[in-house]
Amino acid sequence: MGQEPAPKETPDLIAEQVEKLRTLFPEAFSEGRVDWDRLRATLGEIVDERPERYNFSWAGKRDAIRLLQTPTAATLVPCPQESVDFEHTQNLFIEGDNLEVLKLLYKAYFGRVKMIYIDPPYNTGNDFVYPDNYADPLDTYLRLTGQKDADGNLLTSNPESSGRYHSAWLSMMYPRLFLARQLLREDGVIFVSINDDEVARLRLVLDEIFGEETFIASLVWRSRHNVDSRDKKGVSRDHEYVLCYGRKIEGRAKDLDKYSNPDNDPRGPWMSDNLVGLATRDRRPNLHYDLIDPATGINYGCPEKGWRFEPATMARKIAEGRILWPSSPEGRPRHKKFLSELMSEYTGLSTLLDVPNTLAGTQEVRALFGADVFDFPKPVGLLTELVRQGAQEEDIVLDFFAGGCTTAQAVLQVNHEDGGNRRFIMVQLPEPTGRADYPTIADIGKERIRRVISRMKQQDEGKLPLSTRDTPEDLGFRVFKLAPSNYRRWQGVATQAPEAYAAQMDLFKDPLADGWKAADVIWEVAIKEGYGLNSQVEPVAGLAKNTVYTVTDPDKAQSFRICLDDRLESETVAALGLAKDDVFVCRDAALDDGTAANLALQCRLKTI
Repeated sequence: MGQEPAPKETPDLIAEQVEKLRTLFPEAFSEGRVDWDRLRATLGEIVDERPERYNFSWAGKRDAIRLLQTPTAATLVPCPQESVDFEHTQNLFIEGDNLEVLKLLYKAYFGRVKMIYIDPPYNTGNDFVYPDNYADPLDTYLRLTGQKDADGNLLTSNPESSGRYHSAWLSMMYPRLFLARQLLREDGVIFVSINDDEVARLRLVLDEIFGEETFIASLVWRSRHNVDSRDKKGVSRDHEYVLCYGRKIEGRAKDLDKYSNPDNDPRGPWMSDNLVGLATRDRRPNLHYDLIDPATGINYGCPEKGWRFEPATMARKIAEGRILWPSSPEGRPRHKKFLSELMSEYTGLSTLLDVPNTLAGTQEVRALFGADVFDFPKPVGLLTELVRQGAQEEDIVLDFFAGGCTTAQAVLQVNHEDGGNRRFIMVQLPEPTGRADYPTIADIGKERIRRVISRMKQQDEGKLPLSTRDTPEDLGFRVFKLAPSNYRRWQGVATQAPEAYAAQMDLFKDPLADGWKAADVIWEVAIKEGYGLNSQVEPVAGLAKNTVYTVTDPDKAQSFRICLDDRLESETVAALGLAKDDVFVCRDAALDDGTAANLALQCRLKTI
């Protein structure tokens, strides 16, 4: 064991992927690098050198890939004052550029999210943020949101005449979808809302990132309530799509009310099922025969499409008392289908979604706020259907284009209805609204969640606690905001004078930036160590000379201790009783040589 630095950036995604490749195919590496010809040979691939191979690309794709590969040095800071029940809730709202946030979520939530839903900006040419600064996208975000002065135009308009109308939109979407794929569970599912303008290109991007074999369906929902007469081509675009990728969705629950047991059949509830076949005589001659009730001798003949079972099977079912005989020869025999025989209680979900339209979404927001504070919100009914299809029990639901937070409301509502404990993670850029009451879209989203929670609590007041929940209903959410790192960053020098370099180096005697706060540093360390945002931070009791906190991730059952004091006393080290597998984080400047050596022998020591 020894001393190691606490991570100051998010993981290098490409380096991690290369290491996975090295584990699978060590023979494909030479001098520490991938030997592509050897890798192809290992995979038994015959290299096709012809230029006519299929490829999906666009202007700026390389830059988009480079952007997702760039680690972020940003952090998330907690905002308990904007939260509801911060200490106990598992739900999250994160305010900030979703690309940077997804990078920060990567280590803690890799492969843990069961369902993703996003309603990204549709490509109208000027309604999405396209960062130009690949070296420091957080700086672009800070300037965009008014946290820094900007000399240039930070909103990249995207007119069709620019020649990169589709390319700019694809470059915005690609890195976010790529990172989202890393968070999704192997059995997870992603739903993406889109309209006609980019649905074809979005399908290609999703095929590339998630694999075309994971395409489940293109769901269609009627989004418009009234016909639009403004279209110059004479068409009213009344529908939108929800593209769905993953292994499978839940499906529609079958109507089990059809099953009963009026004759007290010992085999249990049953329903009367159709016995007529599906094939003509020339296709299935063995299904075409006269069906006779052996008890009455009534001949019911043979329908045009025959019967569902061949004679031997039909004879067995007659012997088992599973054929329902009508009293009249003109009637049609039917089949007893037992509930116990159902392979699944679900049937396929129609690709034509039977859910409310955007008018309902507008009315829902108006009912909550008393005003129209958000344009064209998705209806809660659409999202509750998708949540039921994609997330069960304690699954995590992520929406990183959260907007007015319809998804959060849907998760809370479905949990309330079925007793589930699904958790949501909402991510929204604080885009200005021009309103005094809710200056940003993020403000609208947070307030909507608060009002939904308040309304649900009011509705339950005075009711008997009839719930059979094992855990209390989670009616809260934690707010975090994207912020610059608490660690100093090398700013460079204006001149090459030795004094300038010395002054800059002198700042790094303390790696924490001026004005740092203990809570913010603790959370930055936790996030970059891979701890979830539902972690608990608690002070260690019984210490006289130092303040030490224990950070615990309840999902991963792991913890570390951290002290940010200027000096770490030996009495504190002794009182903590650290073991070799314990992680202890402190400031490097707080350690003298003896304490550092002792700690490095006792535990996993990480320094700031």
